[in-house]
Formats: sequence, C-alpha cells, structure tokens
Amino acid sequence: MRRAIFIFVLFAALPALRAARATAEAQTFSELPPARLRASTQTVDGVAARIEDDILTESEVRELAAFQQLVDGHAKTRSELIRELADQWIVRGEANTAKFPRPTQADVDRTYAQLVKQFPSPEEFQKRCSSAGLTEAAVRRMLEQQLYLSHFIDYRFRPSAQVSEQQVKNYYRDEFAPQLKARGQPVPTLEDVEDTIREVLIQRAISERATKWLNDAREHLKIDMGSEGSTP
Repeated sequence: MRRAIFIFVLFAALPALRAARATAEAQTFSELPPARLRASTQTVDGVAARIEDDILTESEVRELAAFQQLVDGHAKTRSELIRELADQWIVRGEANTAKFPRPTQADVDRTYAQLVKQFPSPEEFQKRCSSAGLTEAAVRRMLEQQLYLSHFIDYRFRPSAQVSEQQVKNYYRDEFAPQLKARGQPVPTLEDVEDTIREVLIQRAISERATKWLNDAREHLKIDMGSEGSTP
C-alpha cells in the first residue's frame, strides 16, 4: 500500500487509487523501520486542535502517526497529521450529513487482507503492528474509516471527473510507457491497459477536485492548534 490521496488525502490513504497506481505504474511497497509510540502506564488524553465546537485529541494524532508508520514506513509531522485529521473531520461531517453508507465488513476484511500481503509474512505484519502500538482492532478501525471517507470522496467527485481518449493516449505516451522503459520492463499495448490508465486519470481528477474542496472548506473553519499535551 502506498500513501493515500487525501487524507490519509487523501486520505491516504484512497485504497482504490493505491490499487490502480500499483497496477498501472508498478510501484512497490517500501519497507522502513517502524517507530514505537511513546507509552506510559497512565495517559490523560490532550487536545491537539479545536475545530469549531469539536476537538481533535492527542491520541488521534498518535494513532494516525502509528498507522502511517505501519503503512508507509514513516509518519508525517505533527502539523501535517493534525491537518489530515482536520480534513477527515470535514469529509466525515459531509458524509454523515449525506447519510452515506458505511463499508461492509467484507470490504474491511478484504482491505485488511490486502494490507497484510504488503508485508513479507503475517508474522512480520503482526510484529510491525506491535512495534507501532497498534492492535488488529485499531488497524481494522482505521481501514474502515479510510474506506468510508475515500468512498464518499469517490461518490461525490467521480461524476465530474471525466477523462477523454486523448488524455488516456497522452498519459500512456508521456508517463506510463517511459516509466516502464526506464525500469527495463516490457510495455503493453495501449489497448491492454486503457481501462487501467483511465481509472488512474479519473482518480487523479477526483483527488484534484477533493483537494480544492478541502482547501476551500478549511478557509471557512475555525481551527485552533493546541500545544502538545494540552488538556481539554
């Protein structure tokens, strides 16, 4: 799994975009050393940021950092993590208002299985989860949240993300084929990969529209960053 579109922007982390890019661009997972979360016998949760009349907690920041460490091999900075959580807050609010359906358990199970396969073995995956301080339940919950948000983004912006035949041809000529040639890999015909390329371009257009929407929405929100460890 690679980094997500928006969130996770995207979120990170979109599973659909990651799969399409993995197929179309032959990207590989980069395994980097995990980061261990700070632990204490008793921790009072703090306020990482305030959004309107709601809060983002320090535990949410730590958990997102751990999840990014697990999936991408590294976590973003604290300010970047809070911004991603704020973006998630915006999208979640819109999705909840629209009564958008949650992912099915089968969807979560399938995504969890795909994540495990990114590691050398299930045992190594469990080891990395333990090192990051993540339980299986926490990983599944984070994946369920990613699916919910990314599915909503797809639902909202896919209808306007139109891709022309010329755009597909340009991508194949200017990006897809040169990347494979640079790796010494055979280049399939355009006809063989046309559908995959079209989906990559659609996901790119969705990401661009979602990013603009989030930027606009963020400008109208009152977001106050708290100091690390501040209490509610």
